[in-house]
Amino acid sequence: MRLLRCRIAERRRYVTLLLGVLLPAGLLHAQLPVPELNHQLTQLATPVVAPNFTLKDMDEKSYTLSDYRGKVVMVNFWATWCPPCRRELPSMDALYQDFKDKSFTILAINQWESPDHVFAYMGQLEVFPGFPILFDRDSAVSQTFGVKGLPTTVLIDKRGRVVYRAVGGRDFNHPEVRTIIRKLLAAEVKP
Repeated sequence: MRLLRCRIAERRRYVTLLLGVLLPAGLLHAQLPVPELNHQLTQLATPVVAPNFTLKDMDEKSYTLSDYRGKVVMVNFWATWCPPCRRELPSMDALYQDFKDKSFTILAINQWESPDHVFAYMGQLEVFPGFPILFDRDSAVSQTFGVKGLPTTVLIDKRGRVVYRAVGGRDFNHPEVRTIIRKLLAAEVKP
């Protein structure tokens, strides 16, 4: 009986040691299935005017949100170290490619990272996104939008009001998201 207890204790130590090596290395985590991205956007009960901002892209070109008045704008707050942010980028680009000629744009606002770092990251992607990647190095713009976690996405209507919000990774290429964008594009802008 004593020998059995020693062997069980020895196996527990071995498993504990093994887990201690594998867990930090991410080897066990890598085998877990990755959940599907959600596609639901939350409609705001009362639309709010989107805070205006001016940010620069990798080439130092400035983009001002108010310049897009009359268009539907998706503003996405993200970072390269954020796994759901990375996963949703291809669906955002597919959406952008299909709607960019229909008064729709996407402004992806990177948080805290340098343009060089993001450029290197973008070089690893299968498709370099066609929409502007802007930089909010001190997170000032994300604070004005009330961003609490990444990714956070807002949809802004033609009048410049935030009408939908999503916190967490999304499949923006989903038919339900496309329907929301079509409705926003079809809406008349009343003075």
